[in-house]
Amino acid sequence: MQDLLLDLIWVALGSALGGTARYFVSGVVGRHVGETFPWGTLTVNVTGAFVIGLFAALASAHATFSSGAVWPLAITGFLGSYTTVSSFSLQTLTLARDGEFLRAIGNVAASLGLCLTVVALGFAAGSALLGSAVS
Repeated sequence: MQDLLLDLIWVALGSALGGTARYFVSGVVGRHVGETFPWGTLTVNVTGAFVIGLFAALASAHATFSSGAVWPLAITGFLGSYTTVSSFSLQTLTLARDGEFLRAIGNVAASLGLCLTVVALGFAAGSALLGSAVS
């Protein structure tokens, strides 16, 4: 029971940090690039996909990255709160309902394509950091 409580504390801390980071990154991108397309949400999801790929590679090679506080804090908490699939879904629906069908399709294609690509790049970067291929 004590381990569960400690994990919940790590998840809560990670969630607070991840949500704050999402708000900051999405806002900075939106203010600099504009908000006619959800660039902030796309940036958050792409960077989150890269980081989770990196952590997956590290966890595959070293149990340290998947045990203790690391996984609940970094992956479940921080990245779970940082990435914004619900925002992505609502923004895509809004684009479609507003008749912006090409933008809606573009958002889905860009999000899926970029996030799958960078999760693979993150995994490759993690493998490279370890000096060997991680399967």
